Amino acid sequence: QVQLVESGGGSVQAGGSLRLSCAGSGRTFVRNVMGWFRQAPGKEREFVAAISWSGSNTAYADSVKGRFTISRDNVKNTVSLQMNSLKPEDTAVYYCAADFQIFSRIRQARDEYDLWGQGTQVTVSS
Repeated sequence: QVQLVESGGGSVQAGGSLRLSCAGSGRTFVRNVMGWFRQAPGKEREFVAAISWSGSNTAYADSVKGRFTISRDNVKNTVSLQMNSLKPEDTAVYYCAADFQIFSRIRQARDEYDLWGQGTQVTVSS
């Protein structure tokens, strides 16, 4: 079964840090762009960050630039999101996603991603 499984969510105070991980199984994702999205209650799912298949290119939403860092380990078939200086507005369910188009450029539209994890909750208190 091809799937993505997120871990690392939790509750933290404003200014704190969390590291999310996403493990892929059932196939390799080394040729695919991987992304992180988030969805807060009552809001649409939004782009957070993405990383190219080689790891050499990254993209971030303006709201997280300078605070979040995406990385990947193609040997372990994982992608991570280091989140620093967290704010209450970062509270959301965070989803890992894979773009099945091989060697594609980074895309930010959620419709471009083909496989999603189940999500992990991040709660930031003030």
